[in-house]
Amino acid sequence: MREVEIVTFGCRLNAFESELIRRAAGDARLADAVIVNTCAVTAEAERQARQAIRRARREHPDSRIIVTGCAATLAPDRYAALPEVDLVLDNTAKLRSESYASSPPNPHPPAAVAAGPPSPAVREREDSHAAAVPLSRIAGEGGERSETGEGRRTRTYLQVQQGCDHRCTFCIIPYARGPSRSVPLDRITEEARALAAAGVAEIVLTGVDLTAYGADLPGRPSLGRMVGDLLAAVPELRRLRLSSLDPSEIDEELWALLGSEPRLMPHLHFSMQAGDDLILKRMKRRHTRAQAVAAVRRARALRPGIAIGADLIAGFPTETEEMFRHSLDLVGECGIAFLHVFPYSPRPGTPAARMPQLDPKLVRERAARLREAGAAQLAAELAGRVGGASEVLVERPGRGRADFYAPVRLAGDAPAGSVRRFRFTGVSGPDLIGALA
Repeated sequence: MREVEIVTFGCRLNAFESELIRRAAGDARLADAVIVNTCAVTAEAERQARQAIRRARREHPDSRIIVTGCAATLAPDRYAALPEVDLVLDNTAKLRSESYASSPPNPHPPAAVAAGPPSPAVREREDSHAAAVPLSRIAGEGGERSETGEGRRTRTYLQVQQGCDHRCTFCIIPYARGPSRSVPLDRITEEARALAAAGVAEIVLTGVDLTAYGADLPGRPSLGRMVGDLLAAVPELRRLRLSSLDPSEIDEELWALLGSEPRLMPHLHFSMQAGDDLILKRMKRRHTRAQAVAAVRRARALRPGIAIGADLIAGFPTETEEMFRHSLDLVGECGIAFLHVFPYSPRPGTPAARMPQLDPKLVRERAARLREAGAAQLAAELAGRVGGASEVLVERPGRGRADFYAPVRLAGDAPAGSVRRFRFTGVSGPDLIGALA
């Protein structure tokens, strides 16, 4: 009997939740199934998901095909109408073992749709204090495994926030994920201790809108306060990393930690989206170009040697060549070495979808130019590290992750899960080459 196969699209949070899905499906003793965890950020992500669904049915004609994730949450009937699909689960149902215990048997009946909020308006009325995920399912899930046969996790994600209260004009995700909800510190601490005890050396805190953490909790603790309290409460945790941050919403306590706490990794990823002020305004973002640049400069002043990542959208509606050039120039001005580029695609129901659209060919060309600029910055970043040294987490034999996020090919014998100092002797593609210092 085949094990459950999970196909994941989209963000780190989706990848994290796929591990929770695996646990829930295992608890339900589900077998002979393919679960497709979809993303709704771009039309391309949805196209790839549909392609994966068709491929799964061709390759596994007798397996159950279950579709979930943001795209399935927003348009369940569309996915249920696909002849290959047996069951559609929304983002809430996908984390519950009972959803898989009741999945339909083969042969394939008309696809069922799990009960869920009937509209975005209903979803937005959910209890804002409800934790997005039962954190007791997180311990030991996700991250990299060693190749020793022991399956040891060395690095994993820990979700501390879910949902979003903002309404960027291009984004459909708040309607799929609901309002912002934060996980209380005591539950985060409990999970972090369990992960550290299981041998996890690095935890990556993740969420849909991470800098919104705490606004819905008693006392409104900031992200910086939570991070500081977490590090103090779990001294055995070697490394803590943050996922994407809004450059305008980083609180003063978090800035102070960046400059003083060595266990907080010297790597920040900013949700910039554009480098032109008019486009940022039309996106309904909460920062200006100057504020994004100032955030990067402040980070570098507080933590020399920090590495910078960012998200940028290419070809937003009404974007002129000059406006695009402002985004392109931002890559070099901020030294964005770890760049994620998203070609804009209209999401039905969003304000941006009603704006004047660019030619898709032009959007693709601009995305390619941004990626070229990002590749050049990454090459410069890695070349500049050669001859230096830093702490590297050994994820598996021969592979590691530098504290500033770059992947490292390792020469030298160091056990998976250890954090050792390596000197960088060269570059191979997107990787540094490191030898034990």
